[in-house]
Amino acid sequence: MPEVTAAAVKSLREKTGLPMMECKRALTETAGDEQAAVEWLRKQGIKTQETRLGRETSTGRIAVFIDPAKKVGAMIELQCESAPVANHVDFKQLANDLAKQLATGPGAKTADELLAQPSPSAGGTLNQQKDDLFNRMREVFNLGRLARIDGECGGYAHHDGSIGALVEVVGGSAEAAKDVAMHVVAQDPSAVSKEDLDPAAVAKEKEILTEQARQEGKPDNIIAKMIEGRLRNFYAAQCLLEQPFVKDDKQSVAQFAKQHGMQVKRFIRWQMGK
Repeated sequence: MPEVTAAAVKSLREKTGLPMMECKRALTETAGDEQAAVEWLRKQGIKTQETRLGRETSTGRIAVFIDPAKKVGAMIELQCESAPVANHVDFKQLANDLAKQLATGPGAKTADELLAQPSPSAGGTLNQQKDDLFNRMREVFNLGRLARIDGECGGYAHHDGSIGALVEVVGGSAEAAKDVAMHVVAQDPSAVSKEDLDPAAVAKEKEILTEQARQEGKPDNIIAKMIEGRLRNFYAAQCLLEQPFVKDDKQSVAQFAKQHGMQVKRFIRWQMGK
C-alpha cells in the first residue's frame, strides 16, 4: 500500500474542509487516491447523517431568487440545527443555489426533485453540495418549503434569512415589484385586497365593532356608518393594497402600484418555523 504523505492529507483537507485525521483515514482506505477518498468521505458522511435524522432543525434561512429577464422567481426554506450554521457563508451559498436552481431550472415539486438537480456554484448536484457541507459542519440540513412563480414577480428576503416573500405582478419594474415584496415581509398582510379576505373574518370583525359601538351608547341609526369607517382601519391592517406603503406611508401600496403601472396579483410570505 502506498504511503499516505502529509502533502496528500493537506491537499484533501483543503479540498473537503474536513479534519486532518479523517482525511488521512480516507486516503489510507483508498490507497492514496484523492478522488476515491473524497467519495469515501462523502459516503461516511451520509452514514453519519442517517444516525442524526431525528434531530430538530428549528432554524435556517429563507432564500429568494428572481430573474426579471426570464420572468421567473423562486423561494426556498433551508433548515438547520443552530443559528451560527444558518449564518455561515457556505450555508447561505447552499440556500441561494437552491433558490436559483428552482427558479432557472426545470422546476421541482419536492425537495428530492430539486436536490437531484445540478448546483449552480459547485460541481455535482445540490444534494452532493448539501452532503459535503454536512461533512464539514456535522449538522442536519432539511430542505423545507419550495415555491416558484412563472411570470412577472418580485422577491425579497430579510438580511438574516428569517422572512421572505414573493409577489406576482403584471407590469411595472423589477425594482418596484421588489419594493412590494419588501413591504410584504415588513407588514405581513393577510390578503391582497378586501375581496380576497375570508368573509367569515370580515363578518366577525363587523360583529365585534357593532358590539363596541353599542357599548359606547351609539344609536342604531348611525352604527352602520360608524362600522363602515372603522372597517377601513381593519382593511388597512389586513390587506396589502390598503396598507400604507412601508417606504412612503403617505401613499398606500395600491397607489404605489398604480404609480408604477403595476397590478399585484398574489404574494407568498414565509417566516422560518411558521
